[in-house]
Amino acid sequence: MKSKLAVCSLLIVALSAQSRFTPGVKPFVTVDAPVVALQHVRVIDGTGTEPREDQTVILDHGKISAVGPSTTTVEPAGARTIDLSGSTVIPGIVGMHEHLFYPSGGGIPMYNEQAFSFPRLYLASGVTTARTGGSLEPYTDLNVKRMIDNGSMPGPKLYVTGPYLEGPGSFAAQMHELTGPDDAARTVEYWVSEGVTSFKAYMNITRAELTAAVDAAHRHGIKVTGHLCSIGFTEAATIGIDNLEHGLLVDTEFHPGKEPDVCPPQAATRGEIAHLDLDSAPVRKMIADLVKHNVAITSTLAVFEAFDGGRPPLEERFLDALTPEAKVSYLGARARSQAGSFLPMLKKELEFEFAFVKAGGLLVSGADPTGNGGALAGFADQRNIELLEEAGFTCSQAVQIATANGAKFLGELDRIGTIAAGKQADLVVIDGNPAARIADIHKVKMVFKDGVGYDPVKLLESVRGSAGLH
Repeated sequence: MKSKLAVCSLLIVALSAQSRFTPGVKPFVTVDAPVVALQHVRVIDGTGTEPREDQTVILDHGKISAVGPSTTTVEPAGARTIDLSGSTVIPGIVGMHEHLFYPSGGGIPMYNEQAFSFPRLYLASGVTTARTGGSLEPYTDLNVKRMIDNGSMPGPKLYVTGPYLEGPGSFAAQMHELTGPDDAARTVEYWVSEGVTSFKAYMNITRAELTAAVDAAHRHGIKVTGHLCSIGFTEAATIGIDNLEHGLLVDTEFHPGKEPDVCPPQAATRGEIAHLDLDSAPVRKMIADLVKHNVAITSTLAVFEAFDGGRPPLEERFLDALTPEAKVSYLGARARSQAGSFLPMLKKELEFEFAFVKAGGLLVSGADPTGNGGALAGFADQRNIELLEEAGFTCSQAVQIATANGAKFLGELDRIGTIAAGKQADLVVIDGNPAARIADIHKVKMVFKDGVGYDPVKLLESVRGSAGLH
């Protein structure tokens, strides 16, 4: 009898080991050991402090158990050791404006869901946690989250935002248009019951609808963000919104002809923003109000940069990921964008974000893979870090914005966002030194999520020619 029990136990252990990763995930796993020692690595820990050289990071059953100088940090017996001399480790990126959809082109107001390609692109780029910034297919997003969580597919840990809270004039045929405050509250209540963890107000929502949505969400301890137009930032802060997307370039409160609950023409407001004095009393007051009400700003610089035909570097990996149709659509849009045309607005946004942080504001960041198609999932998260340095932040501060700040907003800073003992082992290994050359942030050689190492090259190869289709 004891012999049979022993055989059964061995079979259970063997089957458990075989089923640890499903066929959909296993091909991308490159490090799967209970204890791992990352040796001789440069650490940018997400706190904003200067990089630490020649460190060893110990990963133990999915968590960081130790971080310290390689000369004094003792590696546990049996640990898998990886020499990372010349490499840099940063925390897993916490993307705060992500989508699982992408412009489909053709002049049709429909956006294809990218449930296959985008989770892989995010993970390959070092995004280990992602909050969707509004959903066009919320059930798809929730089911993708479930499949990632149960190990059926690779991808980041997802925080799913519900369907857009939008009034008449929505940008996509997949959107529901609110009919009033009761509808806004009802929409929030329903999607809370379905499992979403945040909401996003959009450009044509009214103040009454936003108030109803914020009140309903806050009753459940859920936060509301917004890409607003009909409502200015100061009004939204007073209503109680928690987060504002994109920054100054979408704030319409400085438009001379602004009418209550009406979204003015975007071309007019952006031209005005480009000439706005950030040291003026109205702008200083707006920033102070946001800080006072603890309203975070999400930086999405890469999607704005893409509107300037001469600005974004055209990467081979970006073109490789796209379908032929999506590639033609983006290259056409890029060619039609005049070089330097959007640069004054971009520079104003860079200045605003730096001023907002200097005033004590919480700045987070995300890709927003929409616009003209130039901001792709994951790649745009990396590009944001480069652009944040252009805004005046150090590399360490830019990494903090892309990691710890997002974790703080999500209420998860005790688990993720920095490299410290006790945190989840969500890490990005970079082949180079972004503190010396910020472009190295793109050179991801390995991504750890919960202590499991994934191969970015294999993940990217698996989606070659898929982005824009599915």
